Amino acid sequence: MKILHTSDWHLGRSLYGRKRYDEFSEFLHWLKAEITRQEIDILLVAGDVFDTTTPSHHAQALYYSFLCQLADTCCRHVVVIAGNHDSPSFLTAPKALLQAMNVYVVGMISAQLEDEVIVLKNEAGQPEAIICAVAYLRDKDIRTVSAGESIDDKNAKLIEGLKAHYAGVCEIAEQKRVAFAKEAGLKIPIIGMGHLFAAGGKTVEGDGVRELYVGSLAHVTADAFPASIDYLALGHLHVAQPVGGLAHLRYCGSPIPMGFGEAKQNKKVLVIAFDGVKPDVSEVVVPCFQALERVVGSLVEIHEKIDQLKQAGSTAWLEIEFLSTDVVGNLRESIEEWLVDSTMEIRVIKNKRMSDRVMNLSQEEETLDDLNVHDVFARCLDTFDVSIEDRAALTHSYGEIIQSIEDEDKNAE
Repeated sequence: MKILHTSDWHLGRSLYGRKRYDEFSEFLHWLKAEITRQEIDILLVAGDVFDTTTPSHHAQALYYSFLCQLADTCCRHVVVIAGNHDSPSFLTAPKALLQAMNVYVVGMISAQLEDEVIVLKNEAGQPEAIICAVAYLRDKDIRTVSAGESIDDKNAKLIEGLKAHYAGVCEIAEQKRVAFAKEAGLKIPIIGMGHLFAAGGKTVEGDGVRELYVGSLAHVTADAFPASIDYLALGHLHVAQPVGGLAHLRYCGSPIPMGFGEAKQNKKVLVIAFDGVKPDVSEVVVPCFQALERVVGSLVEIHEKIDQLKQAGSTAWLEIEFLSTDVVGNLRESIEEWLVDSTMEIRVIKNKRMSDRVMNLSQEEETLDDLNVHDVFARCLDTFDVSIEDRAALTHSYGEIIQSIEDEDKNAE
């Protein structure tokens, strides 16, 4: 049995206003071909299928068209869980229809834990894998609020709630495995899925990965997952990596770079071959469907780099950062002239000199456009002379409110 682990497609995501549907389409076309080439039996998608809770029609068409096309391949089963970017209700709306195609979708925590345990069968109708399909667990799903609790108390309850949920789901899976072994002598692997931020996880600048649980970003350690899990397919972090140095607890990362900070990464999907319950994990590098290049330096250095890219026939999208202290009044116009007769595109120009100047503006010159929601709250604390002692608790509570707004399923009724 062979499984392919992927996650964080973020269908519909744009880059500085540039739509990326061609990249997504090419990736899904490649993925289907890879599933055929590798003779994959089960596809796991560990969350963040879409980039927003209200994906465009084009993004939806890519997703459903891909699932339909898989019916003509060797892939017998697909298991999809929701990530923090997905709307649980939107993702699970066609659940019954998709299940008829052997596509199983778990969008949220269930009152019946058995709903998150999926038994997949082989062509002979025998169980071949037990999937613990745990979607992104929202704070309100796994933590009860008590009056007077400290920040540390909240974080401890959050982690304990996450551990307890995985323990409950995996206990049901283990009971099923024992029953299958007794009834038919089958050795069936238990495969966990999740969408979370594990301790020590690597991120990169501009990847859009946000903190899932306020104040507990790096506290979900490897021991949160029961030992009965033979392989854990995780999503959320865009860099492929193991958890806690354990080869069977893995992030596969995003399949295309979500920002220029990921431009130099080798994007991957993971193929897991099972001989009994022992997983053999191999990495498959995803081709680059659209080159991204960061060009940093003085005007002369930027010009030289662009010339090199032109000579190489590059079709890259460019992020340009001008670092010189020189004042250049027509910076964009100058750079765009150098791109004439080229298929390269400028996605953004960052003027370091101008940025420093903006950062040094007095508070009176700032507008709301210059601030994010956390900056505005900090300004309020300053305005009312809130003491340093009180700031930590207030900022934490405010962060929880913002998180609850981001976690709200706007499609739910």
